[in-house]
Amino acid sequence: MRALAVFPLRTPVIGKGNQRFNPIHATDLALVIADCLARPPGPGPWEVGGSETCTQAEIIASIRRWLGLSPQRLLRLPVPFVRQLGRAGDLLRLGPISATSVAQLSAGVHASHLAILEKTCVRPRGFSEFLMARPAGTQDLWQARLYLMKPLVRLTLGLMWLCSGLLGLFLPPDAFPALPLPGAALALMARAGGIVDLGLALGLFLDWRPRLTGWCQLALVGIYTLGLSFLAPELWLAPFGALLKNLPVLALIGIHIALAEER
Repeated sequence: MRALAVFPLRTPVIGKGNQRFNPIHATDLALVIADCLARPPGPGPWEVGGSETCTQAEIIASIRRWLGLSPQRLLRLPVPFVRQLGRAGDLLRLGPISATSVAQLSAGVHASHLAILEKTCVRPRGFSEFLMARPAGTQDLWQARLYLMKPLVRLTLGLMWLCSGLLGLFLPPDAFPALPLPGAALALMARAGGIVDLGLALGLFLDWRPRLTGWCQLALVGIYTLGLSFLAPELWLAPFGALLKNLPVLALIGIHIALAEER
């Protein structure tokens, strides 16, 4: 919801955005559990939730205000479309975009918490109260904006390596750049590089060991850049930035590595 709250132009909600939620803060939940352990309430099941009920649209709008952003109109996404998006997220391992998260947001999460309150002395705060308990910091805004950018960065890099690998494997030799190397050696390097590039693409699409995959990307782009700088330094002055483009690519790979660890 925090990621949805920072969308530009329009604020996306699933369906009409009127699904009901009564969130509970993690601290209050821990206090309820500790009280139940100290004084068992008896056979359950027991539902635990906050004291304030809000709709999905209200929660997202509140988070947007908390982050210091101006209000904007809603973008109501049809539920069938979002479900397909969730399935695509599962297939591409997009993390926050998944069938489970879509199903939860589509149905709402409203706990009948009054029964457990009769058994404990803890009174969980309402959503508005604990949201405003501290001011939003720069790190909150950055996290919200980077939350959905993380899978986008990974897929963008995966697409780049996929295209690079296919070109390396299937580009005809007469289309290779002019380098001071024998044609057979140049073709061998292109085909071998294509296989390595496809391996990186597969690792990115499967989200396999993201930090290791990131460092392998940095190493490979660095090798490409140093090798071409030695063999054809004029590529740094090419009109379309043949080697200059490697600099933002290296920066993007660095961002991918920085976002890989969530602890």
